[in-house]
Formats: sequence, structure tokens, C-alpha cells
Amino acid sequence: MRKLLFFIFLFSSQIIFSQDNYEIQVYGAETQAKKSTIFELHSNYTFSGEKNIVDGVRPSNHSLHETLEITQGITDNFEIGFYLFTNYTSQYGYKIIGSHIRPRIAAPQKWELPVGLSLSAEIGYQNQDYSPDTWNVELRPIIDKQWNKLYVSFNPAFGISLKGINQNASPSFEPNIKAGYTFFKNTNLGFEYYGSLGPINQFNKLPQQNHAIFLIYDLLNNDNWELNIGPGFGLTDATDKLVFKILAGRKIVWHKKGAR
Repeated sequence: MRKLLFFIFLFSSQIIFSQDNYEIQVYGAETQAKKSTIFELHSNYTFSGEKNIVDGVRPSNHSLHETLEITQGITDNFEIGFYLFTNYTSQYGYKIIGSHIRPRIAAPQKWELPVGLSLSAEIGYQNQDYSPDTWNVELRPIIDKQWNKLYVSFNPAFGISLKGINQNASPSFEPNIKAGYTFFKNTNLGFEYYGSLGPINQFNKLPQQNHAIFLIYDLLNNDNWELNIGPGFGLTDATDKLVFKILAGRKIVWHKKGAR
């Protein structure tokens, strides 16, 4: 039964758009603890990006993207996340552009898998002035592993447009990778890779693909706060050339163990 569920999990990942610059994050497999919440603010500024309107989408150059993410732990291996996306550029002002909801389930510890394993499903809306596809779904398998001081996570995400210019296209493949090393007690340094290759049946040519590398600092061993910061560099013509991100989170436990 365990093997059957594992292969169903892997197969399902083959049937499901990019995070753009609103939520730049590689997920770990562990879900939010039961009866606890984390409030996260994703702040991402595009120092050098697209300067023209493309497919009706407003340019990203010198845009500040602020995303509020609230994740609630429901059970020991199930959580639900909610996102509110906002954008500020000087020529258009401050705009609330959409929201997503994201349930995620993790493989139970009793399975004793050699890696962390979870599956995230995200659905929601974004304003057509800021996204070529207004309604979309993302299915994100998450596989991670900790080796002593080295941590690696792989998110082979797939997305499908429900409404927009890509609604008749095949699912899009958007792999994300994180690797970090604990150099100091509370400090993890490493990199994150974000890609968007295009439809799975025919990838875009390399200049039209999105590939970016972020150099990352992560705060470790803190039960109350989360911090993930660093600059990102676009590697292709279609990718914003320089983005700086700050992800700050506050964790709250609503019912501590031993309390009555």
C-alpha cells in the first residue's frame, strides 16, 4: 500500500504558471505544525526587468511586489496557505492584483521514506494587467533531504492556465531547486534556481525560457521567526536581470504541548 501511494504521488505530478516575482520561494517538504500559523511577507523588488508591455502585461522594471502569505497547520501532515498579491510601480501606483489558495499534504513520518516528500496544489486569480493568464492551477511535488550541514530541495512544478492566452497550451514545466550549507550555527548560505521552460510537449527555445539564480541567506534554529534574503540574476533574455527578495515570517503556536 505504501509503495502504491508513493507511485500515485509521483505519477500525479506529471499532469499539471510561474511564480513571476510575487512569491519567489523553493518549498521544503515539511508542512506547518498542527494548530500553528506562519505569517509571511514576500517583498521582491525588480531593479532591472522588462520595460515594455508584453501580451498585455505591464512591465516589471522597477516594480515592488508584496505578497502576504498565511499558512495554517491543520493536521500533522496537512496545511492550507492563502496568498494576497500586490504590486507597486510609479506609473501605475499600488494595486491589489489577486489571490491564491494552496492546500499541501506531506508523506507521514511513519512511512520512513529516505527523503522528505509533499505535494502542493495552488489555484487562484491574478489581474490581466499583471499576468497573461488570469486563472491558473499549479501542482508542485516537493522532495528534500538534509545531509548533516547540507540541505537540498527540488520542486518540479507544473502549471496549467484555466483562463488566458495559454489556456489551450499544454502544462508548463517550472523546476525550482534549493541547495544550502550551514556554515554557522544559525546561518545557512546557498543558492536557489528558478526555471520556466514552457509547455511540456515542446519547450520554448532557450532565449524565451526563464532561468534565474538567487544567492541566499537563511536564518536557522529560530522557533518564532523566518528570514530568507538575497539577490537574483536572470540568465536569459526573457528573464528579469536583477531582483532582490526578502521573505520574512512570524510563527505562532496557538496551542502549546502540555497546555490545558
